[in-house]
Amino acid sequence: MSSVKENDTVRVHYTGKLANGEVFDSSVDREPLEFTLGQGQIIPGFEKGVLNMEVDEKKTIEIPSAEAYGERREDMMQEVPKDQLPPEIDPKVGMGLVSKTPQGQEMRLTVAEVKDNSIVVDANHPLAGQDLVFDVQLVEIK
Repeated sequence: MSSVKENDTVRVHYTGKLANGEVFDSSVDREPLEFTLGQGQIIPGFEKGVLNMEVDEKKTIEIPSAEAYGERREDMMQEVPKDQLPPEIDPKVGMGLVSKTPQGQEMRLTVAEVKDNSIVVDANHPLAGQDLVFDVQLVEIK
């Protein structure tokens, strides 16, 4: 039976959990996740964990934050004056916002703090700084 190698396109079912066991995502009730190894489509630790798996094989992959979404970075936090927000937005801690870079690229932000005249937004990925655990089943090698 063949196993997954670099540049293969694969389909997997997965359940992603934080180190404390809290589930943050799962494909179990959806279509399997499809990706090509070596293309940077998924986090590095997940890709490494799938390498050499065989069809129908199940395994648990433990991924340190450095091979997932990286460490939380303070330079990804920014204070923004409230008068720069669209008037219809009433910012609350935890609220998701989308901003555009000068190059037109969309950036997802989370409101980390609301002050009198400004807000602090966090551009870190919500899972940055977290070690992750994935239960994975290889469904297909294309």
